[in-house]
Amino acid sequence: MDQDQPNCPPVKLNELPDDSPLVRAAVAALRCRAVEENLEVRQSDLSDAGLIRFLRCRDFDSNLAWKVFKNYHKWRKECPEITANLHPPSVLSLLQTGYSGILKERDPSGSRVVIYRIAQWDPKIFTAYDLFRVSVMLSELLAREPETQRNGVKTIFDLQGWKFAHAFQITPAVAKKIAFVLTDGFPLKTRGIHLIREPLIFYHVFNLIKHFLSEKIKARIHLHGNNFAHGLQKHFPASLLPEEWNGEAGPFEEFSKELTDFLIESTDYLQNISLLE
Repeated sequence: MDQDQPNCPPVKLNELPDDSPLVRAAVAALRCRAVEENLEVRQSDLSDAGLIRFLRCRDFDSNLAWKVFKNYHKWRKECPEITANLHPPSVLSLLQTGYSGILKERDPSGSRVVIYRIAQWDPKIFTAYDLFRVSVMLSELLAREPETQRNGVKTIFDLQGWKFAHAFQITPAVAKKIAFVLTDGFPLKTRGIHLIREPLIFYHVFNLIKHFLSEKIKARIHLHGNNFAHGLQKHFPASLLPEEWNGEAGPFEEFSKELTDFLIESTDYLQNISLLE
């Protein structure tokens, strides 16, 4: 008499190494789809390392990965003001203001955590596209990390110092591009967006961007206000945060230097993936 086969738990492809036969088969299938659709991409975009990012960011759902793959290459071609010259030295003066930083360690869920401080953005010197380019360059580097492919990225925006001059630069076109990249336009999981010290005049821009976001991303936005320390530490241990936010991981200058060094050391790679004509 035949006995029922025991139920086997489903294989979680995201937990498997790159050289797993199942992972390699999924990568090969995505490559074939891109070739069959005759997408205009470079050969390097079809490498195993290039394709696995899209599969991992959507937990190996082939259709969702394909959607991100198409969107990614579409917006890169349509936004040369951002992607045509991914050259970290060109924004070194912005990086040296301490505008951005990255936590030295991953958070408890394994996510990378990036910080942006609006008070360090002088809109008379740097445009919104300069800031966007910094974010894209960093995202390109983080998307190469297998652990980040699996566990995504969280972002903290310190909005102290937000002024009308900043708001004027976030046009509907810019807001739409930001939202597009956050949702289905980049091979990274957006695990959380945290806003601290957000002034009232920021909410017009916030609502503009929010209009274009998916419900999933909207649900991952956290507003912490001016008394943010306790709320922020519900998500990120004090041991990971900078001293300026009642953290224990050293001054923000160290977080900023870590990010700046990371970008500058990766200049050759970023130049190679720039869409220079």
